[in-house]
Amino acid sequence: MTDKVIRIFKIINAIQSHPGITAADLAFKCDVNIRTVYRDLELLSHIAPVTNEGRGTGYKFMGKFFLYPLDFSEQEALAFSLLPSVLNPDKIPPGFSTAYDKVMGTHRKEKSKQNGILENIADIIQMGTPAYRKQSRNFLQPIISAILEEKSIRTVYHSQSRNALTQREIDPYYLIPRDQRFYLIGFCHLKQAIRTFRISRFQEVEVTDSPFDKGGFNIKQYLKNTWSIDRGSKNITFKVRFHPEIARYIKEEELFVHPRMIDEPGGALLFEVTVNNEKEFMKWILQYGPNAEILEPASSRERLKQQLEQWTQMYRQEDGNSLSLTPEGIGDKLS
Repeated sequence: MTDKVIRIFKIINAIQSHPGITAADLAFKCDVNIRTVYRDLELLSHIAPVTNEGRGTGYKFMGKFFLYPLDFSEQEALAFSLLPSVLNPDKIPPGFSTAYDKVMGTHRKEKSKQNGILENIADIIQMGTPAYRKQSRNFLQPIISAILEEKSIRTVYHSQSRNALTQREIDPYYLIPRDQRFYLIGFCHLKQAIRTFRISRFQEVEVTDSPFDKGGFNIKQYLKNTWSIDRGSKNITFKVRFHPEIARYIKEEELFVHPRMIDEPGGALLFEVTVNNEKEFMKWILQYGPNAEILEPASSRERLKQQLEQWTQMYRQEDGNSLSLTPEGIGDKLS
């Protein structure tokens, strides 16, 4: 059995080093007959995408498959590390011990390198922590690692709505940057549902050994018609006319949704989009002040009109009626 394991390692390395290598050459390298190589290749095909496209083409791996030296998961690394303890010392062939040490040494080196890369990525990504806030721990590195390895995380999370700390176990699916913040979308075991978490509210993060499977989860479908990050429950179709001065900037906006844009005579832009969170969309519209006019729905247009009137009255009262603030002025203030 030990000879077969070592031979399969040799076959993997030989195919990686010489794509298109023939079965005869593999037999020569492994010092076995060609029938043994065929049996080994049949076994290997169940764990790696090895292919032979026809007579004379030899063997190679499909796609981007590559083992360097073995892309071990933690469970696989643990199993391999126990190999010497379950083998009969009298039957271990010469060279096994040094080969084993090389494999485990390279695995540890590669694992350390991967962790270093993730730490550097986490340090490089800056999302604008407010100057008044105390420096908090950066949990991006363990979260990114958990997403890549598909491992659950155990956290202490600050729930803003209840102003309380709760312990959560989360299957992390995706990181989403929005408005100078990172959000994590994943399955919350406490709520037994997909939830969105603000990274800055994590107090602790621990990567567990529990694997998870996203199943059929589709991030685009989940966030369909979601303007920013908060999903609403009711779809609303907006029609907005943007002034020619900012029309080209609106076209360059990288939006998660897919609006319909129509150029109008004079350079204005007619913008139509369906969203499921009116509040999020209105916050975006207000930044453009009078350069963005809501045409539909009439209810949103009326609410904005009432809000502008309230603001105008508020500023008039504060200034003793000395300041007359028009909707245009409010728009300039917002922008």
